[in-house]
Amino acid sequence: MVSRLITWVALAFLLLALALSVLAPIRADVSWIHALAAVGAFAVVAAVAEWRLRRERPFESHGRMARWRHPSRWPFARAFDLLANSRLVSAWVEPLPIAPMVSDIEDVVYVNYLVEASMLERLVPWALELERLGPGGRYALFSILTYRHGHFSFRFLGPLRRLFPSPVQSNWRIHVMDPRTKIAGIFFVTNAIDHGPPALAARLFTEGMPMHVFARSRIARDARTGAIELEFVAGEGTAPDARAALAPCEAPALEGPWRECFGDWAGFLNYCVPQHRAMSAQPWHRRVTRHEISLPIDVSKVEPLSGDVRSTTASKLVGDASPLCFRVGGLHFTFEAELHDPVPRAVETSTSA
Repeated sequence: MVSRLITWVALAFLLLALALSVLAPIRADVSWIHALAAVGAFAVVAAVAEWRLRRERPFESHGRMARWRHPSRWPFARAFDLLANSRLVSAWVEPLPIAPMVSDIEDVVYVNYLVEASMLERLVPWALELERLGPGGRYALFSILTYRHGHFSFRFLGPLRRLFPSPVQSNWRIHVMDPRTKIAGIFFVTNAIDHGPPALAARLFTEGMPMHVFARSRIARDARTGAIELEFVAGEGTAPDARAALAPCEAPALEGPWRECFGDWAGFLNYCVPQHRAMSAQPWHRRVTRHEISLPIDVSKVEPLSGDVRSTTASKLVGDASPLCFRVGGLHFTFEAELHDPVPRAVETSTSA
C-alpha cells in the first residue's frame, strides 16, 4: 500500500515536472519550474530506491521488518506509518551512531511462558539459533518484559533528562544465540511503547527494535497490597495486546517441564533474569547486530507473582501455556552500544539451507 502510494506520488511529480518544463520557454521566471522538476526527479529516484529496498528487505510477520501502523486516525499518524515502513528512510539513518542512553525504570514485570521449542522456531531470525532447554532441547522460553521508563534519554544530557517523558514499554522476547560466536542474547519478536515519537525513533535508528505504539497502556501497582494490573491495547495499530491482574505470592515449586528445564525457582531466575544484550540479524548486510545493555538485577529481591494473564497476541505465539510471573523493583537501565558481527557467506548459506 505504502509503496504504491510512493510510486503514484512520484509519477504525479514527474508528470507535473514534464508539463512545467514544456511551459518553461514561454515564461520569463522559471526558477519555480526548475525547483518542481528537481522535486519530481528526486521523487522518482526515491520511489525506485524504495521499491528495490523492499525487494531486498520484505515485510515479515514479526521483528523490525513487520508492518507498522499507528493506532491513531489523525493524518499525522499516516505520516508516521510512511516513515516507519520506509526501507529507504531506514537505510539512510541506520549508519548513524547511537549515543549511550539511560533510564531509571520502575514496575518491572516479567510474564514467562515455557513452550515446545518448535512453536518458537519460526520466530528466530536468520543467522541466529533458538536457545533450547530441557532434555533433548525440547523446550524454549518466551517472555514479556514490561516496565515504566524514568526519563529515558541520552546519558550525556545529565539532569536535562528530566525534560523527557517516562513511557511504558513492553518487550516480547525469545532467547537466542549466535552459533558462530556463541554469544547469547534476547531477540525482540515485537515490542511497543505508548509514545509515538520515541517509538518511531527506536524503529528507525536501532536495528533490533520493531517498536510499535499502544493505543492505550497502563501499569498500576497497589502500594499496600503489591497487586499489579497491566493493560496494553493495540486499537487499530500493530502493537501487541495484553491484560493482567497479578498479586504477590510465595515462590512456586516448579513442576513438569519447568522442573525439567530449571530444577527450582532459583534456577529459573538465574536463567531468565540476567541479560546483557538484544540481538537481531540483517541478511542484506550479512551481519548480526548486538545492542549491549547494562541492567543489574539482584535475583534475591525478585517478587513472585500469580494471577490472570490474557493476550490475543500471546495466544497466537504460545497457545494456551500458563505463565510464571515476577516483579523487580526500580532498576537503572543503560543502553551502552550497538555492535555488529559479520556473517561469512559460508555461514549464511548453511543457515539458509
